[in-house]
Amino acid sequence: MSDSLKYDERGVSASKSEVHSAIKGLDKGLFPNAFCKILPDLVAHNEDYCNIMHADTAGTKTSLAYLYWKETGDLSVWKGVVQDSIVMNLDDMACVGCIDDIIISSTVGRNKKQITGEVVKEVIQGTGAFLSQLEEYGVKVTLAGGETADVGDIVRTIDIGFTAFGRMKKEDVVDINIQEGDVIVGFASYGQSVYENDYNGGMGSNGLTSARHDVFAKKYMTKYPESFDPNVPSDLIFCGSKSVDDIIHLEEYGDITAGKLVLSPTRTYLPILKRILNDHRKELNGIIHCTGGAQTKVEKFVKDKKIIKDNLFSLPPLFQMIEEESKTARKEMYQVFNMGHRLEIYTDVSTAAKLISISESFNIPAQIIGRVEANEGVEIEITDDKGTYHYSS
Repeated sequence: MSDSLKYDERGVSASKSEVHSAIKGLDKGLFPNAFCKILPDLVAHNEDYCNIMHADTAGTKTSLAYLYWKETGDLSVWKGVVQDSIVMNLDDMACVGCIDDIIISSTVGRNKKQITGEVVKEVIQGTGAFLSQLEEYGVKVTLAGGETADVGDIVRTIDIGFTAFGRMKKEDVVDINIQEGDVIVGFASYGQSVYENDYNGGMGSNGLTSARHDVFAKKYMTKYPESFDPNVPSDLIFCGSKSVDDIIHLEEYGDITAGKLVLSPTRTYLPILKRILNDHRKELNGIIHCTGGAQTKVEKFVKDKKIIKDNLFSLPPLFQMIEEESKTARKEMYQVFNMGHRLEIYTDVSTAAKLISISESFNIPAQIIGRVEANEGVEIEITDDKGTYHYSS
């Protein structure tokens, strides 16, 4: 079965083509090519300011967190999933330059028969703990509250989402205007930054349905039927060889379980971006958070450009494991998983060196991973040790 058909049969889409088709023609805001929709200032009606509202969830990562918690009793994974949901909002907003004075609100829907009160407590307390950590690095985010509802008729385990609101000066918006001659700085999604307590496999919150079912073993299908959609063909449910508590040895970092490796919390780049935007905002031609679409995400924001990525990071252990277990073609892997960097910035060579230095001061590797050339139409070319892959829209 082809990879695209597997995704469809599992009820997911790497490209979200149906969503993009549905919103085609809708108003795109004050900066139509910005990474997030920018609205007029509806709070104070100040012509110099604009508003941003963003909503996202941890997606199906909660299902794997549920399975891991049930198997191990480890409640700490829920704090990681809270971080996933918050970061998928805040780091998207940071791509337009909004990095401070943000208000967030949570929406949690749970199946009370499966999700206990101690999990809800961990989710709520995990929110506060993560926001406190961000504040240590100068990023002020305020929790306005939220809604926690028992909706077992429609949620099999738990869904964790956040909505975020920000207000900023229009002149500070980072619009996307990628130019011929730009270089691309990639910021690693894996490793252990100065603001992380453990090794991060680099997973983020995209591709979890594929990773979960392709990596972990069939035994979980009968043991936790509430952890997946019963309409999915059984041969696509938990097809891998790993148990969630299997030990994976990482050079330099020691041992980690397979479950924890896949559940690595989505890394926030906010501490780095705070410094970058304070010092180099005007030299940036585009900031891309490689979420849905992964390494092809940028194609939605360029015209008549060829994006060449030919100096990527070595493939981290997490993605090696997913590729080996799933037998997914490398070309498709780049469309689903970030494969080692989940943030990229388009700028000039001189500025690139400064951005790399800032990132490395936080113990996050960064490097020039590619460049931009003129082209007829949009093309992305990715080259690695296994070949060259072309994507066009």
